[in-house]
Amino acid sequence: MSGEPGTEKADVVLIGAGVMSATMGTMVQQLEPTWTVRMFERLDRAGSESSDPWNNAGTGHSALCELNYTPQAKDGSVSADKALVINEQFQLSRQFWSHLIDKGVLKDPKSFINPVAHISLVFGEDHARYLKTRYEALKPNKLFETIEHSEDPDVIAQWAPLTMAGRNRGERVAASRVVGGTDVNFGELTRQLTDKLAENGAEVAYGHEVTDVTRGTNGRWQVSVKNRLTGQRTTIDARFVFIGAGGGALHLLQRSGIPEGKGLAGFPVSGEFLRCTDPAIAGQQNAKVYGQASVGAPPMSVPHLDTRFADGKRSLLFGPYAGFSTKFLKTGTYLDLPLSIRTNNIIPMLAVAKDNMDLTKYLVTEVLKSRSARDDSLRQFYPEADPGSWELITAGQRVQVIKKDAKRGGVLQFGTELVTSSDGSIAALLGASPGASTATSIMIDLLKRSFPGYADRWASKLTEMIPSYGQKLNDNPQLADEVLEATDRTLALA
Repeated sequence: MSGEPGTEKADVVLIGAGVMSATMGTMVQQLEPTWTVRMFERLDRAGSESSDPWNNAGTGHSALCELNYTPQAKDGSVSADKALVINEQFQLSRQFWSHLIDKGVLKDPKSFINPVAHISLVFGEDHARYLKTRYEALKPNKLFETIEHSEDPDVIAQWAPLTMAGRNRGERVAASRVVGGTDVNFGELTRQLTDKLAENGAEVAYGHEVTDVTRGTNGRWQVSVKNRLTGQRTTIDARFVFIGAGGGALHLLQRSGIPEGKGLAGFPVSGEFLRCTDPAIAGQQNAKVYGQASVGAPPMSVPHLDTRFADGKRSLLFGPYAGFSTKFLKTGTYLDLPLSIRTNNIIPMLAVAKDNMDLTKYLVTEVLKSRSARDDSLRQFYPEADPGSWELITAGQRVQVIKKDAKRGGVLQFGTELVTSSDGSIAALLGASPGASTATSIMIDLLKRSFPGYADRWASKLTEMIPSYGQKLNDNPQLADEVLEATDRTLALA
């Protein structure tokens, strides 16, 4: 306790009990087990917002099938650069999870990760040519050497039976497949990590909402916390604060007053999925099948038919159907967006609105889309789908980052944005995909930014946890083989 009544101290305060905070807390406990860690979550359970399995596609984003990570240039060429970066990042997560299983932090790997083929599926002449070029760009790289490609309907039918049954054989169809993909239940992963955090001495408080974060006169951060049940308020005097509150992170970043947060705004995008839990249907296909996004659609709205493993059952998920809500969290309020507007971010917001009319039109169209129109979209991927076997569910809320831009006034970012103060004492994570899949890589980056003086001290431990730490698997074929084989074995993926 400090000298002030109602004020407590902590080395690390984690705001939000999602996969990002859980990963950060777990890393801190592995590297510095004597540090005091406090985690605050406004809901009554960990991993209930964006980390929840029904609030995301759980693809284990490794760029194996997501076409937006392999953009096509005007000359028709396809770059593999972004796909390689994301795959490398996911490999770090696989290694970290494997280490945590060996140490007993995580339980049976089947409870949170399962092998599922990743398939890219496109229709028509232009898209087929693009997919072949993408395949040729990826295939020479070590991390993508197992990718397969086909335009034979019979072969594609073996890879993804539901997508080809009843389809017009006169339509040109192309597919690329990587058998070694995964489905990840990030909600379950998060809950196992937070349970172990508490078991190892961290204080994890559910039903507690952080209402303010301010710099104290002592240079540390004063984190104001409210018990949502009793109304009791507490202040935590923290050395380091990580705002991993999903869509709720922007408000707290603004409250902190750090210059790095000036000019940032949020653009919320909601979504819905169709879900099928009938085992007779879900059992027919073990694959995640990704297609091309519609013109004007955000990258996270790429249509996909996913095999999911959640709540001990195998299901199918199709979507997402994008929408718009002014909420920043699924459990937030409609005032989230208007309350985030500041004099320093209004210009970037207006600039983005002006420059993204296609996106606005797309979102309006999606919001007005009828159930029958949604069923028609499903049948593009699954021609024989019976709408009666599918229920419409609301997905998690995503808040895309709007940043200042010298030329355009503001730009809309569709990736993940890590914002840290100049001294590294506070950080916030904003944005969406690839997000959870690359949590390990993001938290390593955060540790480097926030604790630069510990780099040498932590190097050997980080290498123990993540054997490829500081190296690129794609450039080290032998190390890649060793790491992939080891993690396949530990995670029960082989």
